[in-house]
Amino acid sequence: MKTQIDFSNETLYVKLNGDIDHHSAKYIREDIDRELYKYQPQTMIMDLSNVDFMDSSGLGLILGRYTKINMFGGVLKVANPSERIEEMLIMAGTDKLIPIEKGVKFI
Repeated sequence: MKTQIDFSNETLYVKLNGDIDHHSAKYIREDIDRELYKYQPQTMIMDLSNVDFMDSSGLGLILGRYTKINMFGGVLKVANPSERIEEMLIMAGTDKLIPIEKGVKFI
């Protein structure tokens, strides 16, 4: 799992690549949280366009980042999930808390 993180215009852009499971979620979480605390952005966009598989650890990762960015008064958005990942997010009800956007270009 490779994570690309960029900060620009009060927005933290997080592009995830690969599978998100119990093992990778820990490292992704640490990488994202370090940048969240460093920049305290107004918005964080998690691009899931290159995520092929995600289990409940991935849901926990997303919901945990939602909680953390809310502490700073910020907003989390999920961008470009595959159909399968989007279905999982909707079934879990995360779309009621976190907007799902398609066609978002990553910096």
